[in-house]
Amino acid sequence: MKKEYEALFTPWKIGNCEIKNRIVQCSMGGTSIFGWMEPNHFDKEAANFLLERAKGGAGLILPGIAPIRDTFFGKWLYQGKGKFEELKEFMEEFHKTGGKLFIQLTAGFGRSMAVNDLMEKVYCNKVLRKIGKPIIDVDYLCASASPNPNRWTDKVPSRALTVDEIHEMVEAFARISKMCKDAGVDGIEVHAVHEGYLLDQFTMKYTNQRTDEYGGSFENRYRFPVEIVKAIKESCGDDFPVSLRYSVVSKTKGFRQGALPGEEYIEVGRDIAESEMAAKYLQDAGYDMLNCDNGTYDAWYWAHPPGYMSDNCNLEYVEHIKDYVDIPVVCAGKMTPTAAAEAISAGKIDGMGVARQFLVDPNWIRKLEEDREEDIKPCINCHNACFTMASYEGVGNIQDMEDTKGMARCALNPRTMQSKKYKLVKTASPKKVAVIGGGIGGMESAMVLAARGHQVTLYEKSDKLGGIFIQASAPSFKDKDRQLIEWYRRMIEKVNVQIVMNTEISDIQALDADEVVIATGSEAKKPPIIGIEKAMQATEYLSGAETGDNVLIVGGGLTGCEIAYDLILKGKKPSIAESMNDLICAKGVCLANSSFLREMMAYKDVPVYLNTKVCEIKDSSAVLEDEDGRLTEISADTVIYSVGYTPKPLHQKSKGVHLVGDCNSVGNLRTVIWRAWDVCMKI
Repeated sequence: MKKEYEALFTPWKIGNCEIKNRIVQCSMGGTSIFGWMEPNHFDKEAANFLLERAKGGAGLILPGIAPIRDTFFGKWLYQGKGKFEELKEFMEEFHKTGGKLFIQLTAGFGRSMAVNDLMEKVYCNKVLRKIGKPIIDVDYLCASASPNPNRWTDKVPSRALTVDEIHEMVEAFARISKMCKDAGVDGIEVHAVHEGYLLDQFTMKYTNQRTDEYGGSFENRYRFPVEIVKAIKESCGDDFPVSLRYSVVSKTKGFRQGALPGEEYIEVGRDIAESEMAAKYLQDAGYDMLNCDNGTYDAWYWAHPPGYMSDNCNLEYVEHIKDYVDIPVVCAGKMTPTAAAEAISAGKIDGMGVARQFLVDPNWIRKLEEDREEDIKPCINCHNACFTMASYEGVGNIQDMEDTKGMARCALNPRTMQSKKYKLVKTASPKKVAVIGGGIGGMESAMVLAARGHQVTLYEKSDKLGGIFIQASAPSFKDKDRQLIEWYRRMIEKVNVQIVMNTEISDIQALDADEVVIATGSEAKKPPIIGIEKAMQATEYLSGAETGDNVLIVGGGLTGCEIAYDLILKGKKPSIAESMNDLICAKGVCLANSSFLREMMAYKDVPVYLNTKVCEIKDSSAVLEDEDGRLTEISADTVIYSVGYTPKPLHQKSKGVHLVGDCNSVGNLRTVIWRAWDVCMKI
């Protein structure tokens, strides 16, 4: 292990609970030990996930949030002793790893509840609302500190919780915490004065307009989380540690308006001055640790940083707040081991909070200890499987129900939270398998096949492995994507795969192979625009083609917006023409990612033409047509089109011929990698 990391592997205490190292696995929705969207129970898939990460070296593990009351049917978590008996057996096995585990309990989402189309229909129809209430009480699930707009949709506003409902929740926290303690759990984390969840909605002025004992003054706004910790301590004893998930600064300008890094703004949530008071106040109330980052659901990219956010983006704020408390503080948010170890050594924080890296690589801590950093598969902060809650203008959460039920899966590691579906089983009949295409899909396929015992030859027409992902990773903010390509190149050299470079295959019949996996990608769609020959494809730009200062991007999807952001960083002046009513109108793109890009376009005054098509491209301008048929000519030194791709398979799927990646169906890394496993587990 490098000397610079030694501070990460020193013991520390939360109350009287000693933790063996400073690495904390933070909670991720979907990894709850009591299940997620289903009725509460002891969840064996989550238990296996948590145990594997504990064996991988995590000092403190926080499972995914456990709602104190079920989303469906409204059953309280303290009802039913069986799951706690199973939890006790699990804790006995868990403690053999030397790790500690705190259960994270949540009061709920309030106005941050990711309302989908089904919930909208139930709420907006009075008859359905009444009939459906025993099954899914949307009115209760979305209830907030005060009447507030929902983060995702205007169709389901939030009402104010009653005082009796608040008292019921406080009692539930105490009862559940005692049952967890009796089951051998090491502590509780209260979720959360953080990220704009329900408890946070009580603490912040812009979401709390109450006039009773839970609103108005500073003490009243923080009364709810204070009552919770006092009730837990009364039930479990002062020695039972209670952590609090805490956002130092809200980074919020208003409803559905976040504050970008470096932006000057007026804070409507918790500013740093209030946070200095609040941290001390919450400590004195009984909390034993603050597990920190920044943001709200209105500024979601601070708590769930996409690749556009810098590494250690929350660290300076957490370091600041530590000066105002005597209890430990943990910092999360794209933390790097180097920065975390340095801050811990200097006494500026106490622990390093890490979440999604644990989804990608369960053994990354061991690899760090063993000086095998190059073997750590990097998280690229894509949220393509772990957090696909997507939304755009006029549409609430459009996440597929399968993803809602299966959060905390991983685009880059299909086995995460899907151990029964995705597994490597040695083949009883080794075959010669040719893999055509050395992109991510081809490399993943080759490695899975080799691990299963097949004889694999990988053919790549160029002199580099990586395929189209080389271009996709070109922008400066895509450093993790570039690290991923390098990881694949290193790993495929370590397995039993023959790699044939600079070889383009045109006839698969000529191959000495029993089976063929084709991963030849896709080709860009070319829009029928007059003068389109004057424009360049997105991949041409990402391959290094020069542009003028004024650049029009045709297509405001994810790639188009990322190109616009890259141009901004280069000092260029992009504009975007998009035929839909918003930017990034797509499923699967997490709102944390898309809202950053939308808000960045607004912050940098990028002209965005929605409901607009491009009619003609000229030498130094382009003609746009809006939804009413009005024509506008704008200056454009360069036009880049990014309107999607179509599959380009070398050969159609047939017996013994399998399609993987974009040549099968255009998607993202999740569809590419999961498809590779779907195919290669069966060969």
